[in-house]
Amino acid sequence: MIVIGYRDGLDEALERRGLEPFYIVQPPVRTPKGRGFRCVTDMENAQEILRAVLSARLDDIAGVLTVHEMGVFGAAYLRQQLNLPGNTDSKTTLHFRDKCLQKSKLPPHIKRARCRYVPRGTSFTDLADELGDVFVVKPATGAGALRTNIVRSPEDYERALKLFTGLSDVEIVAESFIDASEVYMDGIWQSGELQWSSMSRNHISPLSAVQGGVLAAHILDRRRYEALFQQAETLAGQALASLDAPDCVFHLEAFTEDTGLTFGECAIRLPGALSPQVNKLTFGVDLFDVEISLALGEEVPRTLNGGAPERFYGYILLRRPKVGNVTQEDFERNFRFDEIQYASSPDAPVGPYGRVGQAIVSDPDEPKLQRTIEEIVRFNEAGGGCGPVRN
Repeated sequence: MIVIGYRDGLDEALERRGLEPFYIVQPPVRTPKGRGFRCVTDMENAQEILRAVLSARLDDIAGVLTVHEMGVFGAAYLRQQLNLPGNTDSKTTLHFRDKCLQKSKLPPHIKRARCRYVPRGTSFTDLADELGDVFVVKPATGAGALRTNIVRSPEDYERALKLFTGLSDVEIVAESFIDASEVYMDGIWQSGELQWSSMSRNHISPLSAVQGGVLAAHILDRRRYEALFQQAETLAGQALASLDAPDCVFHLEAFTEDTGLTFGECAIRLPGALSPQVNKLTFGVDLFDVEISLALGEEVPRTLNGGAPERFYGYILLRRPKVGNVTQEDFERNFRFDEIQYASSPDAPVGPYGRVGQAIVSDPDEPKLQRTIEEIVRFNEAGGGCGPVRN
């Protein structure tokens, strides 16, 4: 199995299936010893990815998949060139990468931010007149809120543009700012239907996490948010159908406003961070395994668990505290975890969102789980300076 990018959970799922992965990675990335791989400078460069695969002279290729957003187009292109199962439609795939193309293809009744490209020479005044005094600047094909900034002044705009080459008319998009909390759906779309989904809430936005906050999320209880779940399922069905989504695992983000849900964006790939793990723990649905099945051209069983779970799970991407120091033992003395890994050494590698560790927690009561996660986040940020001790 050719895999664009590397992720521990997927590597373990491939091993359980008896499939040997061959990784296409962009340095610096760690891959397990004994795994075949090729390094490329840009995982969005389909030509470079194809050359890397052809140069490896691989036999018996079963399929291609990707673990993140930047590999979606390349995966579709490789399937097309190597005659492999799964999505091969490069044009459709672009509508799940480019934010402006995506929003422009949605039907008029789906609420979304106003979005436009920022060609070279576009002024702050032009964008403010069209999008409002506050707007967002980000990569057209970005991911994880990287190089994303809220712009409130010409000075903010100038700083935001410095993160880009400024050489392309389709490199940057600007969107009207939506001041609302976010939820997201992780799900499975197959044969033009929403087959299974869950809904989660970020405790802060990914943008806030990029800027120094602790990213955390937890699964929501459908019994407490029945109307919200129905709105989200309707939104997902309409958006995925209008965008001609292939059979896929998807990740859809939406804003919760007083008037209902507003579409944020939608990706046709595995959800990020520890979302696959907490979905499996909560519902028994293994999104890593589903992604493998789709890459092999297999139909996903239609008997997935959609009932009320016994426990709800959430995760925290732990980072170095803003003040002081904290160890894994400090966390474990104060809180009960289902899983925790934390590297307190100053030499420990730092991952996306400032991550030097991760934790999974659970509770039968979803509001209690939310409070626990908030306490752990405060404890992490304060270096152990706050947070109740749990016996």
